[in-house]
Amino acid sequence: MTGTELLMNITPQESRVALVENGIVTELHLERSRRRGLVGSIYKGRVCRVLPGMDAAFVDVGLDRTAFLHASDVAPVEREELCNNGDPCRRHESISQLLREGQELLVQVIKDPLGSKGARLTTYVTVPSRHLVLMPNQANIGISTRIEDDGTRSRLRETMERLRGEYAPEHGFIVRTAAELADEGALQNDVIFLKKLWDTLQESAANCEAGQEIHADLPLVLRILRDMVGVELERIRIDSRETWQKVREFAERYIPELTDRIEHYPGERPIFELFNVEEEIQRALERKVELKSGGYLIFDQTEAMTTVDINTGGFVGHRNLEETIFKTNLEAAQAIGRQLRLRNLGGIIIIDFIDMQDEEHKRQVIRALERALERDHAKCQICDVSPLGLVEMTRKRTRDSLEHLLCEPCPTCGGRGYLKSAETVCYELFREILREARQYDAKELRVLASQSVIDLLLDEESSSLAELQEFVGVPIRFQVETLYQQEQFDVVFV
Repeated sequence: MTGTELLMNITPQESRVALVENGIVTELHLERSRRRGLVGSIYKGRVCRVLPGMDAAFVDVGLDRTAFLHASDVAPVEREELCNNGDPCRRHESISQLLREGQELLVQVIKDPLGSKGARLTTYVTVPSRHLVLMPNQANIGISTRIEDDGTRSRLRETMERLRGEYAPEHGFIVRTAAELADEGALQNDVIFLKKLWDTLQESAANCEAGQEIHADLPLVLRILRDMVGVELERIRIDSRETWQKVREFAERYIPELTDRIEHYPGERPIFELFNVEEEIQRALERKVELKSGGYLIFDQTEAMTTVDINTGGFVGHRNLEETIFKTNLEAAQAIGRQLRLRNLGGIIIIDFIDMQDEEHKRQVIRALERALERDHAKCQICDVSPLGLVEMTRKRTRDSLEHLLCEPCPTCGGRGYLKSAETVCYELFREILREARQYDAKELRVLASQSVIDLLLDEESSSLAELQEFVGVPIRFQVETLYQQEQFDVVFV
């Protein structure tokens, strides 16, 4: 497989989309019918609690958990006085000045609920189309920074100023990257469509109760097509005839240039299995990522950040140590760029490259990481190598990572990744017996524990057990509980 392709695997329970670049899976998107993503959805919410200490408020939008709205995401109050440049001043208002409990307002989800946190909201509502993004009640025109040609930017700005003044003078617009080659007719159609959609949304909001959804973003398969701006897709393969028909109709209306590239995959072998996507999904859930040279990466997700550690592993190089380290770090930088997209890792990311002495090597490794992230749709910011040899970066996070979507914490270790050893549990058990023996008068003591703990007690710890039994003066009996995890035990006095 060459070029860039989209593979879509559709079932009634979930939709999965894989972006494949030159035969390599670089992005995975998943949406389940029982738990659709909320980013982009618009709700009529009610403020249920204002928190001045956090400069934020909790808003009830009808979800399981109340959503979070920070003061910086609330449209500020306009002041009549003018700033030095003659424009109206916008002063920062505290959350108590902006909102009150019980107030109803229109909000949009900008971050899905992640872990124990509720959704993140904004009152700066935006409505996207293929070429434009509508910014209601704002007066500015923005142009995507990915459109770099000055002549094109000037043409688009002039066209949009004219269209805005004619059809939607009270609203602002952002011109998306996909509009770089769009003519005035296409932009005009989008302006009219977005204006009508916004009027419909306002009417719906006025006639519904707080806590209801006003507008949901497109389903995954259509949203992916809309947002793949600037990506030259050679082919889109879909294994569901019904979805293929819907995608074609959507493309004919909004993205006609893609219509001929949309194919129905009728094969009996699952499409994700045929192109090794299933195998990539399994590998993306593992901590360890093998490099071709013999080195490897270790990914660890925590609540606060994601850490990436690079090791030379079996790679011994051919010239000298510095050259070996440099080549491993270069290969690691390319692999990390792909893995961040594949695993959809976001937030703060700390990369521990192998220590390099040569400043030029450090610069080239950072540049290799930047190149690997150039095609990433999520906004990334990379810092230089720190004095400790670490690279700090951030990647915008709006949805759960692949691991959080597909996995849940281990019920045995609680997500720690470790269990107390049988030896540790034995010694805890000894202390519990001593503590209980001082408080209760019993004829016999019974220990309920897992097989591994009792085996250790009766074998390697038998002498210690005999001394303890003599000290407490009570016979100790043992009972294996097959349902107990290694850390579990009970001491029962009879």
